[in-house]
Amino acid sequence: MTLVESAPTSAVTGGPSLPQERRLVTAIPGPKSIELMSRKTEAVAAGVGATIPIFTAAAGGGVVVDVDGNSLIDLGSGIAVTGVGNSNPRVVVAVAEQLERFTHTCFTVAPYDSYVEVAEALNRLTPGDFTKRSALFNSGAEAVENAVKIARHYTRKQAVVAFDHAYHGRTNLTMGLTAKNQPYKNGFGPFAPEIYRAPLSYPFRDGGLDGVEAAERAILQIEKQIGVENLAALIIEPIQGEGGFIVPADGFLPTLLAWTRANGVVFIADEVQTGFGRTGQWFASDAEGVVPDIIVTAKGIAGGLPLSAVTGRAEIMDAAQVGGLGGTYAGSPIACAAALATIDAYENDGLIERAAAIGEVLLGRLGELAASDPRIGDVRGRGAMVAIELVDPATGAPDAALTGRVAGAAHKAGVIVLTCGTYGNVIRFLPPLTIGDDLLLEGLGVIADALAADAGAVAA
Repeated sequence: MTLVESAPTSAVTGGPSLPQERRLVTAIPGPKSIELMSRKTEAVAAGVGATIPIFTAAAGGGVVVDVDGNSLIDLGSGIAVTGVGNSNPRVVVAVAEQLERFTHTCFTVAPYDSYVEVAEALNRLTPGDFTKRSALFNSGAEAVENAVKIARHYTRKQAVVAFDHAYHGRTNLTMGLTAKNQPYKNGFGPFAPEIYRAPLSYPFRDGGLDGVEAAERAILQIEKQIGVENLAALIIEPIQGEGGFIVPADGFLPTLLAWTRANGVVFIADEVQTGFGRTGQWFASDAEGVVPDIIVTAKGIAGGLPLSAVTGRAEIMDAAQVGGLGGTYAGSPIACAAALATIDAYENDGLIERAAAIGEVLLGRLGELAASDPRIGDVRGRGAMVAIELVDPATGAPDAALTGRVAGAAHKAGVIVLTCGTYGNVIRFLPPLTIGDDLLLEGLGVIADALAADAGAVAA
């Protein structure tokens, strides 16, 4: 019997009742993971990578257990997906019940109630008290593409502005919106036309520019290089994800929003990574009272099942002709059941408040590290979405090599962390909201030890 089959569930850990501990019984990776990685190399396309060379047998609470029996601290949540915890009991029950009813009919052929219920929940929870509509899809990139489609159809204009360091996906259109070339865009062009880029507010590297000034800089470039008469939409992550967890300076987002309102431009908030409690509020847009015309969600929406959504003003969302939106698997009944259970968990299990508390721990401990280590150039983020930017202390230049070494050392020590950033020099922390403080602090201690060991090795 495998670990997954034998593990009971627990409402406390949000998944299999695994011991909440870091435990290494082999080197990382262990022999079974090495064997599976060899099979992966032979069977899976080389372009599909892996952050850490282990294979998962079970996960829950704040740990991932691999096939060799190692228990690793999870500070990645499958890239902010398992906010409610792996195999959350609410999700497991809902999915099992749906599996017994039916697995698929295609909503655009024979609709079902759970799709409607998810849309109703999104219309209720997302920012803004106006009438909204929602459409469901499979992935964040697919939802972004549809948000752009809808905005173009509504405005009858084509140009779209994204921002420096943005990440919006790996489909053709979303690659064009994404800023970083390697590995996401290199060799995959040509990309979709009528996509333009504007400068972001990046407080750590903006030389003291405040949020309003940074927004005015972006607006001037948009007006001069594109022209508002051609611009359908502006799309932005309220806190950037893959681009480096960059939190724009206060005033940047509201100033951009006011400008779009005044000029008939659709404001699209990409909350694929920031949505559903991740930042200590339902959505990152809530922090400054930003009310997007369209909001894109995915990742944390369905407890690990593939689902995404586009939610927006009714008059914008209803602009597309019947049949213009949809997809065979879009809004799968199984994923919808999972989403309803996941939303229930966020609303009733204190997880959004937990995200805020996790943020206090992360910012506090990482701030202490930064105070004594000049290689940590910046600590930033909100809630359970925090990062450190590693730099050359003499010049402030990004230090991707150090970042890679620290992340690699953490992996070998049994802590799953992710790197990001245009320059590859950011370590991001995205723990499941079900993680305990003791495990979280232990994981951060491993990062601290890795930084100290690297400093010692370089000095020697």
